[in-house]
Amino acid sequence: MKNKKTIILIIVIILIYVFSFNMVYLYQENIYKEKYNMFVNNIIYVVKKNYPNVSNKELSDILNGKSDYNYLNEYGIDVDDEFALISMHKENKKIFIINNVILGSFILVLSIILIINKNYENNKLEEIIHLIEEINKKNYNLNIKGTDETMISKLKNEMYKTVVMLKNDADNSLKDKLIIKTYLEDISHQLKTPLTVINISLDNLIDNPNMDEKNRNEFISKISKEVTNINNLIQNLLKLSKFDVNVINFVNKSVNIKEFINKSIDKISLIADLKNINIKVNILNDFNLNIDLNWQIEALSNIVKNAIEHSNENDMVYINCNDNKIYSKIEIINNWIINDKDLNKIFDRFYTNKKGYSESVGIGLSLAKNIIEKNNGKIDVYSKDGKTIFTIKYYK
Repeated sequence: MKNKKTIILIIVIILIYVFSFNMVYLYQENIYKEKYNMFVNNIIYVVKKNYPNVSNKELSDILNGKSDYNYLNEYGIDVDDEFALISMHKENKKIFIINNVILGSFILVLSIILIINKNYENNKLEEIIHLIEEINKKNYNLNIKGTDETMISKLKNEMYKTVVMLKNDADNSLKDKLIIKTYLEDISHQLKTPLTVINISLDNLIDNPNMDEKNRNEFISKISKEVTNINNLIQNLLKLSKFDVNVINFVNKSVNIKEFINKSIDKISLIADLKNINIKVNILNDFNLNIDLNWQIEALSNIVKNAIEHSNENDMVYINCNDNKIYSKIEIINNWIINDKDLNKIFDRFYTNKKGYSESVGIGLSLAKNIIEKNNGKIDVYSKDGKTIFTIKYYK
């Protein structure tokens, strides 16, 4: 568009110049004609006066320039000034013709350029209209990027950015729909078992009003346990949903490693006591972590809880801690082997090891991973030599 305006401006300037030049030329032409007519009248007057016997043919030859100027001098006519005037007129006429031819050719070339440019822009606009139609049809697999600095290319580049954004939104929307569908299926599956247990227990209590106290307490205990499991499931899902929509704001502060470990163990100490599992903590060097304490206690306690659930009774769970200039590391180790298939899915939401703890709903490790990685950390797991090791690194 800028080049087009420049070309039009040049053409206008040239036209103004041509008009001005022609006006000056016409003015000079009128002056020349007046002087030339005076010159011709002078020739006729002098020749007729001094040489009345000159024939009309000879006079015509003189006027038409067929006689040389020396011949005119013989008649007593001084033609030096008139000759200079005629020569100048011829030269001006030649300049006028050359000038108009050159400028006319230049205008013609610029006009052709404008027409070609107009056709080019029309073709590009048609291409953009076609692209917009395809975008409206939700076809985002388009080659849109411009390759030059024209306004059309800039428009195409902006369209490309918009298409990329729309495509990402569409992909994310589809992904979100699939995730929601999977979540609903998984939640339905997770709720099915405890609700079935509750339903059966209630039916037994209702159908047997004279049931002995021992059996009644067992059914009530089962109902209470499954209600607790459902409540834990809902609470963990709510926590995960906060990470899914990025509404968690961590409040980091300097926390001593001993305080962090002790508070995390306290949260799951009853579970360890039920299986008589001893948790051995080994801190190689005392150090502080810059973390959100409450959220990281949630994460670490879930990992230690998982280690306890997948350990035999009277077993050991080890927590090793050390620090270097790059990161602080915490290892949780138990005597349990996880195969490669389970290792690859261990942090997936609702994934459970069927050979492991039967009451696990597969949310704790997924939640722990989200918490750690959103708080400038990283978690890995590997299993070898009869042990499974979770490694947490908090980077500085």
